Amino acid sequence: MMQRNKDLLEIRPVIEGIQLRENMSFDEKFQNKTLRPVIKLQHDLLIAVFKNYIQKHKIVFSQLSLDKRITYIENAIQKDTKFRNSVKGMIIGQFTTEEYEIYIQNSSALNKRMMNMVKKRLMDSLQLLEPSPIPN
Repeated sequence: MMQRNKDLLEIRPVIEGIQLRENMSFDEKFQNKTLRPVIKLQHDLLIAVFKNYIQKHKIVFSQLSLDKRITYIENAIQKDTKFRNSVKGMIIGQFTTEEYEIYIQNSSALNKRMMNMVKKRLMDSLQLLEPSPIPN
């Protein structure tokens, strides 16, 4: 188990500018120390999963207005329990055992932070959600 924890921590990207201060809340420290690096690590997978979500729901995402795209992302994250749980699993699966023990102490609030971060990341990556051109 120790090797898994060590390996997980080693593959996480370092995010410059993240500060951990004494006066930060417990949840904010967890967000900055664990959630941000894990979500950044999982970025490409999150994009692929959301593209698949769009395709399965037969939505022509590229034809939606910017406002409708944002609303679609928000609804997928907030209202589609199956999708939200899948995304949470992709992130929680990258936690060390110790981080998981911390997470379960306040999972409701941390889930809210996690989903807001994923939603923001998807919104900031709208251009990556366009369909890929079919190679000749």
